Amino acid sequence: MSSEGKDRASGPVRTSRKRAGFWAVSWVAVLLLLTGTAPLINGSRAPVDGAGNGSPTPSAPLSSVSLTFDAGRSSQMEAARILKDHGLRGTFFIDSGFVGAPGYMTMDNLHSLAADQNEIGGHTVTLADVTSVEPDEASRQICDDRVNLTDWGFKVTSFAYPFAASSAPAERIVAGCGYNSARGLGEIHTPLDCAGCVAAESVRPADLFRTRAASEVGSAWTLANLEATVEQAEKAGGWLQLAFYDIDDSGSPRSVSPALFEQFATWLAATTGTGTMAVRTVHEVIGGVAQAVVNGPVPAPAAPGKNAIRNPGLETIGKYGLPQCWQVSSYGKNAAVLSTLTPGHSGEVARRLDVTEYASGDAKLLPVLDLGACAPSVSAGHSYSLRAWYQSTAKTQFEVYYRNKLGTWTYWTASPWFAANTSYEQAIWQTPPVPAGAEAISFGLNLFSDGQLATDDYEMYDTIGAPSP
Repeated sequence: MSSEGKDRASGPVRTSRKRAGFWAVSWVAVLLLLTGTAPLINGSRAPVDGAGNGSPTPSAPLSSVSLTFDAGRSSQMEAARILKDHGLRGTFFIDSGFVGAPGYMTMDNLHSLAADQNEIGGHTVTLADVTSVEPDEASRQICDDRVNLTDWGFKVTSFAYPFAASSAPAERIVAGCGYNSARGLGEIHTPLDCAGCVAAESVRPADLFRTRAASEVGSAWTLANLEATVEQAEKAGGWLQLAFYDIDDSGSPRSVSPALFEQFATWLAATTGTGTMAVRTVHEVIGGVAQAVVNGPVPAPAAPGKNAIRNPGLETIGKYGLPQCWQVSSYGKNAAVLSTLTPGHSGEVARRLDVTEYASGDAKLLPVLDLGACAPSVSAGHSYSLRAWYQSTAKTQFEVYYRNKLGTWTYWTASPWFAANTSYEQAIWQTPPVPAGAEAISFGLNLFSDGQLATDDYEMYDTIGAPSP
């Protein structure tokens, strides 16, 4: 995983304070649907001009609003219902590795969106910051998300950067994966922020792979704020992209209530029905044909006898003070804190996990659940020897997860318990044969009670050719 400094050296990284995502289309889209189209879903059609480039027809409004929705949150289906009731459509950016997970859309939801002529766009497989990972991992995240969505029957031409983080290398990867455009965030003036920014993106954006959008619409926004942002864009005569996350009554900073969204959709449908601005999906604004899909590079399993773990001694520091290629994962009711111990079992450091306020679940340090930069690839049907040095005040065990072809991570299995130790001992366990369809695994020693657990010097070997402990 490349460091933040390395990312900046390869091109300026542009980020926004917030994430985003949503889109829509009005009666004008229906008119355009009858006069010329480019597919939103394989076998379906969406508006473009006679030249097939997606530009508005001469008689159509020249200004556009696109309602975009990020990450495929299940709450966005309420927004989809409201859009349909008002004759509008949107663009939904999907993280394909999360489809079917709790809080996210199902496959049936996606096909329902497409059946109502909403656009399905890409958002990486696992919500990855593509400016903070290695180029091959960024390619897998961006390209394979489009491959997954295309394999499910959608025609995917639009992309949105998770966390609005982009760079020149990331833009080139998006283009190379076959997308026609990519959306940023936080570069359009609104009543809440970006005072010195432009009122709208240009009708033909100067940078198709960093199109400008307003900051994410959240609980701080009012109907008046939304209306004012649309009206200023209409006056400027350009393209406005509004981005949404959750549509619910949680009151969280990134949510908009269904009642407010209903009010806005009602106003927007009436306003665009009689004015100089239309609601269009991103694809309808950008246009262009759907290009062939491109697969990301496939990471190979480690050779026999080679340790498959990156940064096994936890010595190299990554983002947020975590060891590079490692993350803390927990579930249930407990509080987990990771700290650094000096010296380690070997080398300069080890890492200690402290769990307090335990009621349920567990916490562990494990290789990042990614598409192959950090999570070690495996061969289905093979068994693997997992090893780590540890000392702890409570029982521990290996928890193991696997990733399938789509990029979805699933809990797999756990080892027997290892006893508490006041000095370093090596925990060693051989997994069962890897399930069919599994392409990578990630594992870590966990705590499932209050206690402290220090770990260091992780190893993972295919049992074929594994060295003796």
